[in-house]
Amino acid sequence: MKHVAGILSITAAILALAISCSKKTDNPEPLPSDKTPTPLQWNKPSHFPDPVYDLSKNPMTVEGVELGRFLFYDGILSRTDKIGCGTCHQQQAAFTHHGHDLSHGVDDKIGTRNAPSVQNMAWNTSFFWDGGVHDMDMVPPVPIQNKVEMDERVANVIEKLKKTPVAGAAKQVDYPKMFKAAFGTDEINAERMMHALSQFMMTMVSATSRYDYFVRGDASALTAQEKEGMAVFIQKCGSCHSGTFFTDQSFRNNGLIPNRIKDQGRYDITLNENDRLKFKVPSLRNVGLTAPYMHDGRFTTLQQVLDHYGNDKISSKDSIYVSPTLDPLLNVAGQKRGISLSATEKQAIIAFLRSLNDDDFIKDKRFSDPGIGTSL
Repeated sequence: MKHVAGILSITAAILALAISCSKKTDNPEPLPSDKTPTPLQWNKPSHFPDPVYDLSKNPMTVEGVELGRFLFYDGILSRTDKIGCGTCHQQQAAFTHHGHDLSHGVDDKIGTRNAPSVQNMAWNTSFFWDGGVHDMDMVPPVPIQNKVEMDERVANVIEKLKKTPVAGAAKQVDYPKMFKAAFGTDEINAERMMHALSQFMMTMVSATSRYDYFVRGDASALTAQEKEGMAVFIQKCGSCHSGTFFTDQSFRNNGLIPNRIKDQGRYDITLNENDRLKFKVPSLRNVGLTAPYMHDGRFTTLQQVLDHYGNDKISSKDSIYVSPTLDPLLNVAGQKRGISLSATEKQAIIAFLRSLNDDDFIKDKRFSDPGIGTSL
């Protein structure tokens, strides 16, 4: 029933969004002419492709981004008013849940998958490990309405936002005022909430790693070992982890033995047998900061990841698991399953992968917690 629950959750989110958006104020109070939202010009890094997200449907403003930042970190999005997006997406870990194989949600309930990084979202063609969402605006309703993550309804969140600031609360956030600054009226609805969150996520661009400086022409940005690792990586890992973001955004079965909950990955969305045990190929940007790894966080180090792909584990339970959907790149006829990697090549690849860490990104105050804690 898990795939049914997942589909129902997404459907419920869409319905909640539609209902909330339909309840518009007949005569919204206009802002004075000198208080209109401030347009924000979004510029992509010169060596990045054009984004997938369509900004024409959601023009960015300074106030909209700031509203999105407050919403991202506010526990008001959850049933308990304690779990915000920033709970499981922490900046110092490139917006993953540092040290947790599976993330913890409301009432400290444990989820079923590792929290993916929130970075460079504007270029994603799909979201989540199973690709169940294809529009960044529809990403937030999924964790909000997930029974383990935030366990709330979008409609309830809207009502709570409308009632701020709350008398007697230690930290006041006046969301009607912030929505008015961002959108021109103090009307709060699901569409505006999702647009504000998307505007904030649009700004969360990681493009200043040492690798980026190398791509831009600074040959000294990488060491000799890192350059060697890059060459090996392109040759042996680049079929899946390709392009600017080190992902082809496909879904693949990389030979992980099914975990205790028998997570079927992409199959739970499509019900297509060819998608069983397939998960989205993740971006490797900031991968040195986002441990643990894989959809269930089973590996704690990059060495363990490469040992898996090299099929070098001593225990059979850790070896590449053979199933009908195992990626052909790991199951070449007449060869040992996996990718042939020497110890020296593994160390070089690890060195290269660490060059993808972006210290500026994880320290950028534009993305930091505004310190509101929870609103209620």
